[in-house]
Formats: sequence, structure tokens, C-alpha cells
Amino acid sequence: MGSPNEDQGRGMIEEGERDWNRKLLRTLILVNLAGIMEKADEALLPGVYREIGISLHANPTRLGSLTLLRSIVQMLCFPLAAYLSINHNRIHVVAAGALFWAIATFFVGASTSFAEVAVSRALNGIGLAMVIPAIQSLVADAAEPDKRGLAFGWLQFTGNLGAVFGNIFSVLLASTTVFGLAGWRASFHILAAASAVAAFLVYRLAVDPRYKKGQNGTYYQNDPITASSALKETLNEAMFVIRIPTFRAIVAQGVAGTFPWAALSFAPMWLELIGFSHKVTAAIIGTFSMAGSVGGLLGGWLGDFSARISPNTGRIILAQFSSGIGIPLGAILLLILPLKSSSTAAFEYGAVFLITGLLISWCGTGTNNPIFAEIVPEKMRTSIYALDRSFESFLASFAPPVVGMLAEHVFGFVTSSHKSETTDITPDKMNAKALGKALFSAYAIPFTICSLLYSILYWTYPKDRDAARAVIEIDKEVSPGITESYNLKPGYFSLQYDEPEKANNIIIKDKSTELQHILSDT
Repeated sequence: MGSPNEDQGRGMIEEGERDWNRKLLRTLILVNLAGIMEKADEALLPGVYREIGISLHANPTRLGSLTLLRSIVQMLCFPLAAYLSINHNRIHVVAAGALFWAIATFFVGASTSFAEVAVSRALNGIGLAMVIPAIQSLVADAAEPDKRGLAFGWLQFTGNLGAVFGNIFSVLLASTTVFGLAGWRASFHILAAASAVAAFLVYRLAVDPRYKKGQNGTYYQNDPITASSALKETLNEAMFVIRIPTFRAIVAQGVAGTFPWAALSFAPMWLELIGFSHKVTAAIIGTFSMAGSVGGLLGGWLGDFSARISPNTGRIILAQFSSGIGIPLGAILLLILPLKSSSTAAFEYGAVFLITGLLISWCGTGTNNPIFAEIVPEKMRTSIYALDRSFESFLASFAPPVVGMLAEHVFGFVTSSHKSETTDITPDKMNAKALGKALFSAYAIPFTICSLLYSILYWTYPKDRDAARAVIEIDKEVSPGITESYNLKPGYFSLQYDEPEKANNIIIKDKSTELQHILSDT
């Protein structure tokens, strides 16, 4: 039995831990709130493509280019985003990014020309570049390894709630006026205000786990940190990550795999062309988004379950099924269902959208994000998520303009010359058919490529995962004397194995001095 002072000390420690856990729970809730706003912002524009096209005289190709422009800016901002998240409080980064995109979103609604919309959406990409990798690295750090898929599933679930809100909100307001303002413009102003409130709540109430017990946010606390040295370290981490075979394979499949999702940004416009009302279109798209939310959560759980049964292949098999099943479902939805807008047809479209969203949404939460956290040292997680989002978002953003060009120049889509700010829904079966074919072309082919590219992971993933685990163990166990004598920085190892199955004879290569040292039986 301890002394009163010892008991009091243990009680204070336990109370401190409980207080810290409460702060972490509050942080996760607020970070998910930021994720909801981010997804709502992304979904807002596609929901009013038709209204913006009529108001600003833009054809599908130009509308699709808005997403491409935003993604280009997002990719170019990767060094800044990674530097901020690695070397500063990630909560502040999330809050600043959310405020930045809120301002950009407000100006989209205030734009009077297509060029102004394009500039505003480009600036929106800066905010997204700052927020997304910071949120993902926070979740990866907080989750237990065997529950990481489920943690990302919850992040996708709450984020998709934002997408549902953004889609339904924009579509329902599209045909109205709010205090004399066109509904589509009002939707951007309202969401901008909500995003600004979310940014304030995150800034005031959330905490970064790296700052527990007075720790600062930098990884290399013994080195003097300057802006130039921190940026150099960020770029070094990026080069390290890019050389990992599993990362390259997942990014390659991700470019193909996210192409269909980006192409489906035209789904509201396609349903309206078939003849569905704004309310029915909102209900169908909302059903799809909700199914994707539940599917992401289910996929995360299935990924963790599959990994426990088969650590080397479980997550990969799951991803191949999820991407492969999208091909026949897309054919049914876009090519086989009749172009009718009756109540029966609405139920049929809604049912297929529901099944599709439930089954094709497993890859990110069940496979990609958990694997990313396993193939790099913990210190590099922000970099790997930022790089992944940059590459995938940029290349997949070509989908909307490609769909627009296919619809117009291959399948015969004809742009309306109607000038009004609002429009009634009238069936346009020829354009609906043309847009449906274009959507399927940008849907089935990428999903086929995606499923095939996942096969590469059967060879690369086990080796890269074991290499990262070895680095983590070395970070924990190598004595300071060895680290200093070879000028090694934790997390900057180049690993090679005599036998891939064994990590007991590792060549550690310091990147700065090119010195090599062999640690046997680590």
C-alpha cells in the first residue's frame, strides 16, 4: 500500500489522463466537424452545375474544369501544407485552412462571371490542401493499429454526411430565391458562414496530440528549426515516400479509382436531364451519399477483420472486390435503366444508387489509408497523406472535363442557350443519354484499371510494411551513442534486407553522409 503522497500523485496522474482523453475525444468530434464542412464544400458546386451553367453561360466542359483548376492549386500547395502540419500545431492548420476555404466559398456565390468563379475555386484549393492531410494524420496517430480502418471509416462516414448535406442543400435551393438572391448563390454564402463557425470552434476547443505535456509540434527537437530547414526536411520526406513501391502502386490505382467518383459529380445534372425534379434528384443523390457513408464505415471494419485473418493479403482482396463490383453496377445504372422520371423509376434509380454506394466505398477506409499508416514511420504520416491527396486529387480532377468533352464531342450533348438564373426541370432525354454514356466511359474503364493495379500490392506491401516496422523499432531501441556516431536522424533510414521475410539483418543508410552500418539481431 502506497503512502498518502504516492496515492495523491497517482490520483493526479489518472485525473490528468482522463482530462487529456476528454480533450482528445472533443478534438476528434471537432475534426470530424471540419471534415463534414470540407465534404459539403466539395459537394456544393456539382449540385448546382446546371444553374451555374445557365446563369454564367458555361458548358459541361468549362464546368468540369473548375474542379481541375482547384485540384491543380491543391497539388501545388502540397509543400506548404505538409510543412505547416509537420512543424506547427495541426489544429491551427485545420482552423486556418477551414477559414480560408470559407472565404473562397463566399466569393463563389458573389461571382458575376465564370472567370470569377474559377479564381474563387482555385483559392478554395489552398484551404483544402491545408486541412485534408492534417485531419488524416491526426486520425492515424490517434487510432490503434488494429482499429485504424474503423477510425478512417468513421471519418469517411461523417465526411459523407457533409457531402449529403452539401448535395441536398444546394439542389433544394437551386430553384429558389433567397431574399432576391438566386438559390445557388445563397447556398454558397450560407455554407461559407457555417465553415467559418467550424473553424473558430476547432481553433478554440481542439488540441493536437503532439502537444501533450508541453511537447512542441516539431519532430527533431535537437536541431535548430528554421523555415528553410523545415521545408528541406519536408521535401526530403516527400522524396522518401515517393520511392516506396506500395505508395506508388496505391497512388496509381487511386488515380484510376477516384476518376469514377469525380465523374459522378455530373450525376445530379444527369438525373435532372432525365426529368427528375430537384427534390427527387436530391433524394437520390442523398441516398447514394448516405450509402457511401455507411459503406466506408463497413469497409473500414471489414478491412480490419480481413487484416486479422490474412495480414498480407486481406486488405488487398477487399479493395479489388470493391472496385470490381462497381463495373456491372455502373452499367445497370447508366446504360440499362430506362430514362424515365416516374415514381417507379425514381425507386429503381435510388435502389441501384444505394447498392452502388454501399459496395464501392471500401477502398479508402479498408485498404489505402490503413496501409499508408503502416508503410512509413509515424513521423512521415502527414507527408504520405498529403502526397496521396495531391496526386490523386489532381489527376482525378481531369474526370469532370473529360466527361464534359465526351458528352459534347462524342455522344452529342447540346448546351442550352437559356439565360435565366433559375430553371424548371424539363426532360431532355437525348442529352441525358449522351451524358450517361460519357459517365459510363469515365466509370468502367478506370475501375477496371484500379482493380488490376491493386495486384501489385501482393508483392510490395508486406516488404514495405516490415521495413517501416523495423525503422520504428530502431527509433525506439538504437542507443543515442550509435545514432550520434553515424549522424542518423530517426525516420530517415533506407532499408534493405538479405531476406525479405526477416528483419534481423538490416542495412541502415544515412541519407546525408552515405555511411552504412549493419545492426544484426536488432
